Amino acid sequence: MELMYQSTRGDSTKVSASQAILKGLAGDGGLFVPESIPQLDVSLEAVSKMSYKEAAYEVMKLFFTDFTETELKSCIEKAYDEKFDTGEIAPLVEKEGVYYLELFHGATIAFKDMALSILPHLLTTSAKKNNIDNEIVILTATSGDTGKAALAGFADVEGTRIIVFYPKNGVSRIQERQMVTQKGVNTSVIGITGNFDDAQSGVKAMFNNRELAKVMDSHGYQFSSANSINIGRLVPQVVYYVYSYSRLLADGVIKNGEPVNFVVPTGNFGNILAAYYAKNMGVPVNKLICASNENKVLFDFFETGVYDKNRDFILTSSPSMDILVSSNLERLLYKIAGDDARATGQMMDLLAKEGRYALAPAMRKQLDCFACGWADEEKTAAEIKTVYKNTGYVLDTHTAVASAVYRDYRQKTGDSSVTVIASTASPYKFGTSVMGAISEEYKGKDDFTLIDELCRLSHTAIPKAISEIQNVPVLHSTVCETADMQKEVEKILGL
Repeated sequence: MELMYQSTRGDSTKVSASQAILKGLAGDGGLFVPESIPQLDVSLEAVSKMSYKEAAYEVMKLFFTDFTETELKSCIEKAYDEKFDTGEIAPLVEKEGVYYLELFHGATIAFKDMALSILPHLLTTSAKKNNIDNEIVILTATSGDTGKAALAGFADVEGTRIIVFYPKNGVSRIQERQMVTQKGVNTSVIGITGNFDDAQSGVKAMFNNRELAKVMDSHGYQFSSANSINIGRLVPQVVYYVYSYSRLLADGVIKNGEPVNFVVPTGNFGNILAAYYAKNMGVPVNKLICASNENKVLFDFFETGVYDKNRDFILTSSPSMDILVSSNLERLLYKIAGDDARATGQMMDLLAKEGRYALAPAMRKQLDCFACGWADEEKTAAEIKTVYKNTGYVLDTHTAVASAVYRDYRQKTGDSSVTVIASTASPYKFGTSVMGAISEEYKGKDDFTLIDELCRLSHTAIPKAISEIQNVPVLHSTVCETADMQKEVEKILGL
């Protein structure tokens, strides 16, 4: 049977997986969700004998049911190839009894590669399936990592253009350098004077602008998204939670059916939502631990049942988590509201108008599988230093937030379940913060000047993603006000 998708906000129109991937965002501003979360139809023991690509097919075929086996396997084969520097794609590394799931072995050394390596192939396949003649314009806001991963994935892909907006002063130097040096005749990168939430709001406004859509269509264009609001971005992330559980099983770390914890550094809520989907598919999960930095809007939400974005926006050393409006939380709200689009729409209206909403008691009860914690800058730096001192393993700032939150959780609860921490970026992306945490002597030094020293300390090779941007020209230098984002898009597309 074909699995159809519907909006979280009430639009009753149901679409296929390929149509949902193409649209990115539903017509009423909601997010596409599957009518139901499918159950794995192979055992986890069977998955434990599979490669990453094979596991990816077993998960994705259940969500993308209008893709043929040949189409889907072709997308997977093209995505998870030699651009990853490890054959395992997503290896597990054990340190002090904790398992770090390394999701940064792709072309841009961040976890976004896991989904954005395949999304261009899913999207172009979807366009062919639906006889789309328009050029697809990927419009994306980034808090640091999505931008480069999307740019790398879509660069020079026929039939597409990609426009990325990022907060000019809200990403690391290496993150910015990765984006502004991106080659590709179809790529555009624009800094904005606001923060990530401003960029995300501006992108959503353009998606919801029907007049703009008409003008674009008349010029042969249509929007789609590479953010995790696109179901084609979210589903590939489910794979590595299924896969990591199967690796623990294969290695004899756990017995079949034994529940594990997943700890996820969280900003836009897509990555931990993927873990929640994996749990609903049949992966035995004890706790999903949501780790926040000082922008702890999600921590407060899980603690109180109230989501309130009315607070100061804090720039931290973990910029991909510097987010106050976690878009993917909407998909969780829809699920715990009993697939009630009306209730979800009302909460989103309140968030837009008043900046806050509160969960009904019945909805809060359904969050028992989640735990939460947060780490400030001092605790994050201390975690990097502690883990390095004890093990020689170097964490990036985002993974360090998760590691610190888990350390507190374990001390507080005594929970001895086997635990996997999502390691979402290479420490090379945040050299200044990482090295400054390890030793005072490195504080204040530039990311690029610390690369060789990080290589020496970590006993890891300098990633190609870093070495290739050190001495290349800047190709994108546009900066605009948030209010002028649409004007920039119109200028790029010649509207």
